[in-house]
Amino acid sequence: MRGKIVKAIAGFYYVDAVESGIYKCRAKGIFRKEGLKPLVGDIAEMEVTHEGDKEGNVTEILPRKNELARPAVANVDQVLILMAITHPSPNYVLLDRFLISAEMRGVPCTICINKTDVSTEEQIEEIRAVYADCGHPLYFLSVKEEKGIETLRALLKDKTTVLAGPSGVGKSSLTNLMAGEDRMEIGEISKKLARGKNTTRHTELHEIGPNTYLCDTPGFSAFDTEEIEKEDLRSYYREFQPYEGTCRFQGCVHVGEPGCAVKDALAEGAFSRIRYDNYVYLFEELKEAERRRYL
Repeated sequence: MRGKIVKAIAGFYYVDAVESGIYKCRAKGIFRKEGLKPLVGDIAEMEVTHEGDKEGNVTEILPRKNELARPAVANVDQVLILMAITHPSPNYVLLDRFLISAEMRGVPCTICINKTDVSTEEQIEEIRAVYADCGHPLYFLSVKEEKGIETLRALLKDKTTVLAGPSGVGKSSLTNLMAGEDRMEIGEISKKLARGKNTTRHTELHEIGPNTYLCDTPGFSAFDTEEIEKEDLRSYYREFQPYEGTCRFQGCVHVGEPGCAVKDALAEGAFSRIRYDNYVYLFEELKEAERRRYL
């Protein structure tokens, strides 16, 4: 029997077999010998050991089309980054980290901004101006008032989507709304820090429609600085692409060099100063990580 692993806890794998239900499975010892660990999102072959109790063993993992390390999930169709306009305010550097992390792994990414019900038009336009040219779709919604939800349902249909974002932005509330029931515990907002408490403790796929899964994660922690060379970072900022190869110096990284076409375009308002400042911040972070490696 074949199904999708939708949850993994304490050595058990919960396999959703179409029209047969969810089976609680152990992994066969061959996986340990081969150094292969089943992941949430894997398509698995299983043998049923007890139909009445819905128990079995995972016997084979089919080839993966992709794999994320954090969260540990396979066969992802897209990443949905959820931020809030306020409470908490958007962390643009973190948002860029999410975008880079997904793009590095070749996974399409969409940005959703929640809490339009407590925002001003000026706040919405500020975010739109920052990410209008980033090359990723941008949507605004209100989970509380269910605004923009039908558009989002169409985006998620027939896909396995990883939901990423900081605590307090409404990830669990969105998952519950999409599922039509309370699947996730809702964390309260810390009044002192204006940020949420992360309530998700394990990676799990929630079926929100036929062949449609949403994965709320216990901290999608963006990319490690060791995973990317600082000279390659510029390729993940799509606003820079029209100017590549037109700088005075070949291999220009658009930070401190004279005659930089990207910085000239920035001065003319061609793209967001916030995005460029994020790029410089991450570039310097990678530069420092490289320096420490060679100490």
